[in-house]
Amino acid sequence: MPSAQKLLYKRVLLKISGESLKGDQEHGYSQDAVKSVVRRIREALDMGVEIALVVGAGNIWRGIKGAGDGMDRVTADYMGMLATVMNALCLKDAFTREGVPVAVHCSVDMRPFAEKFDRDAALRQLAEGKLVIFAGGTGSPYFTTDTTAVLRALEIQCQAVMKATKVNGIYTADPMKDPSAEKLEHLSFDEAVQGQFKVMDSAAFSLCRDNSLDIIVFNFSEPGALAKVLCGDYSVGTIVS
Repeated sequence: MPSAQKLLYKRVLLKISGESLKGDQEHGYSQDAVKSVVRRIREALDMGVEIALVVGAGNIWRGIKGAGDGMDRVTADYMGMLATVMNALCLKDAFTREGVPVAVHCSVDMRPFAEKFDRDAALRQLAEGKLVIFAGGTGSPYFTTDTTAVLRALEIQCQAVMKATKVNGIYTADPMKDPSAEKLEHLSFDEAVQGQFKVMDSAAFSLCRDNSLDIIVFNFSEPGALAKVLCGDYSVGTIVS
């Protein structure tokens, strides 16, 4: 495990998918998958890095699919926001059982389940060594959890957004479908937006570009990958800067 002295990033926003919590199940939660997520994030916390976390809702609900099936888009997105709160509470319970202090902030008032988002409180909790989980999206429809991750990262002055995926970075095509796909080691923000890569939505890329916030896309399932990118080793991912 890399030592704390070698850390390149001291405070980051980690964005993980809701699917990472369901394992091989079609939906919901897998105890083994949740434990695996907790273990990998705890390894990074033990290095001394301050981590804020945003989790998607794909293991429970996708607002885009609901809207595509004829549901009102705003209602579908609200349901997705509620699903992220459920995932945040699931993770809070899992981390707490492992002795990791956690604070959950929600974009809308969800007390007593979570505290209302408070930037000053979040900064204080991070400095105290707590894992801070942001739930409820931005609080408004039409924004993804990717955009939420970037917004919160900027608000709490993170050095980078770490986007956890199933592949080790951004490719010219889907490497799981196209064997000729080539990995891109580095991308500029303009290249990321113009290339229409589906790793993050264009709003999230643009917000990072406008505020010079690096994005590192990496394979979260690879052992030690998070520790590597925190130390500036991008062999397990792609940096957009």
